[in-house]
Amino acid sequence: MYSRSRCWGYAIAGLCWTVLPSAPSTAAPLPMAQPDVSLAQPFRDLRVQGSILIYDLKQNRAYQHNPARNTQPFLPASTFKILNALIALETGVIANELSILTWDGVKRSIPTWNRDLNLKTAFQVSAVWFYQVLARRVGYQRMQQWVTQVGYGNQSVGKADDIDTFWLTGNLRISPKEQIQFLQRLYRNELPFSERVITTVKEIMIVEQTPDYTIRAKTGWALAPGIGWYVGYVEQHNNVYFFATNLDIRDQQDLPARADITRRSLKALNLL
Repeated sequence: MYSRSRCWGYAIAGLCWTVLPSAPSTAAPLPMAQPDVSLAQPFRDLRVQGSILIYDLKQNRAYQHNPARNTQPFLPASTFKILNALIALETGVIANELSILTWDGVKRSIPTWNRDLNLKTAFQVSAVWFYQVLARRVGYQRMQQWVTQVGYGNQSVGKADDIDTFWLTGNLRISPKEQIQFLQRLYRNELPFSERVITTVKEIMIVEQTPDYTIRAKTGWALAPGIGWYVGYVEQHNNVYFFATNLDIRDQQDLPARADITRRSLKALNLL
């Protein structure tokens, strides 16, 4: 993915930048982070292990902590809901973001899941059962075809019996760098889906919108092993900053760190 890489060593501890092989930007460069900024600091402050990769689209530059981990593949967990939603809408197994699926009455550990949901609300509360229903409706063969066509991670959806678990406990794997590549294609409308479908998924991904910026993102949590994700992008000042945060999750108390580390890192780089 990268054509050239170096770390700023002790000058900016833990802060690396990498130039990606895409068309150079003619825009004026954004101010760089202060010399004492370290993307390792949020991890130390919150006492968690993991990595983060932040890509500045205009400057064609990526900042990262723990580069080795950013190339390591992991279960995507609920970050796969982004692609799952795209496929479900494109294949017509669900009509739109307001289409409701009736709750099956099975009480699950997260109370917000225990009700009728539509595509948008199910995405926001990360309701596993809802997206498992969508995956079963898509079916094994079509799901494999779409995952392959998109080139998502290692493209492995396992066997037919794994249709509603392959992103949670199965063989599907994706690295933080691959998450960034996927998100770039989503942002640029380069994925093999209709404009309507891509627009709909971008809308349900919004987690925060202010006059200054919009954040579109998705969390993920693979229980075994305990891996947490926060992936997405920030749109502001005519630029886009993509991010992929990956953490070791020891228990539920670590879950807020996924978004917290992302926000702290973006602020450290003066990108938020």
